[in-house]
Amino acid sequence: MLSAFVSAFKTPDLRKKILFTLFIIALYRLGAQTPSPGIDYATVQACIAPLQDADSDSAGVFGILNLFTGGALLQLSVFALGVMPYITASIIMQLLTVVIPRLEQLRKEGQPGQAKINQYTRYLTVGLATLQAAGYIALARNGTLMGADCPGMLPNLSDQGIPFWLSIVTVVAVMVAGTTMIMWFGEQVTERGVGNGMSLMIFASIASALPGQFWTLQQTEGWFLFGIIVVVGIAIMVAVVFIEQSQRRIPVQYAKKMVGRRMYGGTNTYIPIKVNQAGIIPVIFGSSLLYIPTLLLQLNQGSDSAWVSFVSTYLTDQGSWVYISMYALMIIFFTYFYVSITFRADDIADNMKKAGGFVPGVRPGKPTASYLQQVLSRLTFPGSIYLALIAILPNLAIVIMGNQDLFAQFPFGGTSVLIMVGVGLESVRQIESQLEQRHYQGFLR
Repeated sequence: MLSAFVSAFKTPDLRKKILFTLFIIALYRLGAQTPSPGIDYATVQACIAPLQDADSDSAGVFGILNLFTGGALLQLSVFALGVMPYITASIIMQLLTVVIPRLEQLRKEGQPGQAKINQYTRYLTVGLATLQAAGYIALARNGTLMGADCPGMLPNLSDQGIPFWLSIVTVVAVMVAGTTMIMWFGEQVTERGVGNGMSLMIFASIASALPGQFWTLQQTEGWFLFGIIVVVGIAIMVAVVFIEQSQRRIPVQYAKKMVGRRMYGGTNTYIPIKVNQAGIIPVIFGSSLLYIPTLLLQLNQGSDSAWVSFVSTYLTDQGSWVYISMYALMIIFFTYFYVSITFRADDIADNMKKAGGFVPGVRPGKPTASYLQQVLSRLTFPGSIYLALIAILPNLAIVIMGNQDLFAQFPFGGTSVLIMVGVGLESVRQIESQLEQRHYQGFLR
């Protein structure tokens, strides 16, 4: 891998792409630390200081969102919303493609249809960003966002002739503009850089928090326990790399056909089906749904209803077996659900039949679709178990060690390691493929 990076920097055009990607990431991190206009920066820093010194659960239900933004959310910076509005809009559009015939037709039209779907996704991203920015500002004013009462984050400048509503509108507009800028950053990286732009943004956000987490672990627990955690973390990352690279290759043969005087076809290829076909999406779905009851609990404090008692007893403690079990079951369910709507066995079988391809020993058409669906179902089960185990790893550490303050910011578990390993592998794979295109020597030298 290191030799691939060295060779990449020796290639002029590929070096420009890597430097451009790093430049965009640097701009993204700069915007994540730049406070929004109208926000009292000193008050915000005073409010989040206890949250940074304590465990991450002190940030309330917004811990995972703050993780995806690299700490920009709790600082109410220009890029406070991060890439989450775009990710949410993309997931919604994928789900709507299944139920809306017009979107399904656009998807089948190829590049022009996909461009139209991307345009709808951008519009939906702006709408979601507006709603989220307004909601976060409202939660910041009443103290729910920070987990404490922090008045004065939005100072009233009416004595200076500036209406209070204008300050709120300005902050919301800046945050929405920041989200559109991140969208543009991601598209530029995808087109002119290396790797997927949005994925690299999330990778940079999560990686930016790792040095602080390592330093906190070493300062609070000492070098011995810190070394054990690093060794365990490396073992987890090796296991994740192994599973992420694992796939079932279904052989496909194409029949020979005569076109004029030339013979075409007769090639052998395969359909790769990954063990983790769903990626990180089920973990995001499961964690988001589990955060909703906790958010409602914070908005209904003081109520003595049965559901409030249940949520406060079982769903606020991430070390309880009820929370861990519900989290794992949700991930397993959403893994099957997401794979079923993204992997279309019927379409793949149809395309193979039109191109003259077939799976050896399986008849083309519906039998091929049934075979592909059967293989996918068998692979989805271990993939869902793997996702659930990785996601609940920090929670199991809390139960086993009985130290929630230590493992609440465990840097090698849950969503963070899945994203970092997945994005890292994809980026390295793209660099190696571009190197092969530029240094391919063929059979003759």
